[in-house]
Amino acid sequence: MAKARVYYECQTCGRRSPRHMGKCPNCGEFNTMIEVIEEPETKTGPAKAASTPRSQPVKLGDVTMEAGDRYPVPVEEFSRVLGGGLVPGSVILVGGDPGIGKSTLLLQIAADMERIAGPVLYVSGEESERQIKMRAERLGVKADDLYLVTETEISAIMAHVENIKPRLLIVDSIQTTYIESKASSAGSVSQVRECSSLFRELAKNSGIAVFLVGHVTKEGVIAGPRVLEHIVDTVLYLEGDRFQAYRLLRSVKNRFGPTSEVGVFEMRDRGMVEVANPSEAFIAERVVNAPGSAIAVTLEGTRPLLVEVQALASQTVYPNPRRTANGIDFNRMLLITAVLNKRVGIKLYEKDIFINVISGLKIDEPAADLAIAVAVASSSWDTPVPADMAFVGEIGLSGELRAVSQTTTRLREAAKLGFRRVLVPKTYRQEDDLPDRAEIIPVRSLPEALEVALPRS
Repeated sequence: MAKARVYYECQTCGRRSPRHMGKCPNCGEFNTMIEVIEEPETKTGPAKAASTPRSQPVKLGDVTMEAGDRYPVPVEEFSRVLGGGLVPGSVILVGGDPGIGKSTLLLQIAADMERIAGPVLYVSGEESERQIKMRAERLGVKADDLYLVTETEISAIMAHVENIKPRLLIVDSIQTTYIESKASSAGSVSQVRECSSLFRELAKNSGIAVFLVGHVTKEGVIAGPRVLEHIVDTVLYLEGDRFQAYRLLRSVKNRFGPTSEVGVFEMRDRGMVEVANPSEAFIAERVVNAPGSAIAVTLEGTRPLLVEVQALASQTVYPNPRRTANGIDFNRMLLITAVLNKRVGIKLYEKDIFINVISGLKIDEPAADLAIAVAVASSSWDTPVPADMAFVGEIGLSGELRAVSQTTTRLREAAKLGFRRVLVPKTYRQEDDLPDRAEIIPVRSLPEALEVALPRS
């Protein structure tokens, strides 16, 4: 009689080992090797010589596009991130920190899509139907064809799908689902991989759009094997500070639309509310003529955003000055302060420096370098930046300013919000359709930009 196979599997990368190890030799993570017991397969009959194919090849010219039509999504910000609507038969993975609003957003989307696409099945492995009903009443969600079920076993979920025949399936969350025939526990690498594969097969064969909610690790990435992100069609991250009202829904993978797209929402008592003009909302509480404040024109996907960058440079009382960055990369901050110290002559080695991006946003692109440098210099010199000036540009190690992508799109957004002067690198590509409501000031280096933005008598 065959014995059960016992091995240890890394919950991060999926590496298998015959013995337990404190550190995974493949990904380097600690305490991620979990014991897995694999039962032997029993043969019920003679093996077939060749399996019967379940599908038939189709010529490219014979493929109709009717199945690729999108369901319109009433929430414009959500539709933007998906690429213009919800594709039937797609599998979408939604990740985010606990309490960030994933379940709230998907419950609102489920109620909207019920009126457009048809029946919606909301499967929860973490909350009861009564808890979901309480949230729905708080959000004011009403839907006649929205079905709720608390279930975690995959075959039972498939049975509910067969009975209801929904057009949209929401699984909250993929880490709670499991296959009963497998000995490993729910949330393990093998369970997450196999369950997500079954949901993908369901979506492709039936045309049901499937939303999978995924937990995230302390590093901010979706828990489970990386193959999970390869199985699905779209990967969305809901980001934001739980102590701030704004949430960013970011697309990092999308087979049906552009990646790096972003949608902006505001968390209120009635749920997630889309922000139609996020740039105006982000700078609404800006204090005019305050030293250490500068406006950066960033780009999130195809959308330009104006965000306020604040800096505080104060004389230190410690042997080692402190450096704190909130909303920007810490190493990027060190690079900018080093350039200010070496190329401009600002003695920042004797000052504590704190940089913060307002509203809990995170800026990853280098186009905000110039705004960060101007904010630090403004605080160090105690000189305010003109209220009608915005900044675009990447800073090199020699202090030169380098051009960034889609400068014209950024300039239009700045002009629309009333900024009459925008500092840009001199090497940017000039175009004929530049906005005439804003003065474009090209500068070649960081010292030249500071002379324009912070004139000192």
